[in-house]
Amino acid sequence: MSDLSLTSRRGFLTGTIAGGLGASLAANPAADAVAADPPRRNGRPYMKLSLAGYSFSRLLPRRWTPEQLKSAKMTLDDFITFSAEQDLDGVEPTAYYFPKTVTNEYLVHLKQLTFRLGLDISGTAIGNDFCLPKGPARDKQLAETRQWIDHAAVLGAPVIRIFAGRVPKGDSVETSIERCVAGIDEVLKHAEKRGVFLALENHGGITATSEQMLKIIRGVKPSPFFGVNLDGGNFRTDDPYLDLERIAPYAINAQVKVSIFRKGKKERADLARVVRILKAADYRGYVVLEYEEDDPLGEIPGYLRQLRKLIS
Repeated sequence: MSDLSLTSRRGFLTGTIAGGLGASLAANPAADAVAADPPRRNGRPYMKLSLAGYSFSRLLPRRWTPEQLKSAKMTLDDFITFSAEQDLDGVEPTAYYFPKTVTNEYLVHLKQLTFRLGLDISGTAIGNDFCLPKGPARDKQLAETRQWIDHAAVLGAPVIRIFAGRVPKGDSVETSIERCVAGIDEVLKHAEKRGVFLALENHGGITATSEQMLKIIRGVKPSPFFGVNLDGGNFRTDDPYLDLERIAPYAINAQVKVSIFRKGKKERADLARVVRILKAADYRGYVVLEYEEDDPLGEIPGYLRQLRKLIS
């Protein structure tokens, strides 16, 4: 056995990750230094496989009523059953496809269904905007985020994917980033009380580049319940894979897409490369397939088989 204590090894691992990120940033003078520390790992990557409800956006009804559900092409129950048939480890039910009025009974129903089928609820995902100025619209965004933190706690979902938002007309990027940071800080207080992690996604707007992402991360008050939702297909830069490398050390959840945009042009994603980036960051957690193409029922099983081999 090594004479390094567990604490020493942890310190070494954290320093190694931070050092690797520092080297990456040094290679790009445009990138800012980062004050926030990445989450501590144990030096060994480990990944499980999940599927996002958003993968069936063409089939699932949004914020439905019971009457509307009768004619739906697919329900969240069907999505969960499909995921179990693929022998997945977990599912990520996206908030968009829950009923218009979410009740405790419905949340408990989804929880028992996933558990009985041998699945975890790996997380959930909401579509918020924290760039809005003070007023009723911003208050509503914050209240809905807190509400979904409560929903996640009932579901047993450990993490929620959150957005930053987009610059309102007439405002600046700097002001919007400040508002986003303040919004995250505010809802984090509630997330910490409920034991739910918040994962900020690189999703365009003020998170269109890794530099913007890192600026927000640096601004948020340190919390073990905050990190990054790495989305493998959302950077539309000259080198999206390099941008993914920069945010990977902060990932507490990871979604992968089958397409990526390089210099604004769509191309097939190099899933093996995305997984290597996560492994290099010693990522431990769920890899969630978020399929956005035309044939979810026909193509998702094949992509899941590919990902299963890559993460093993």
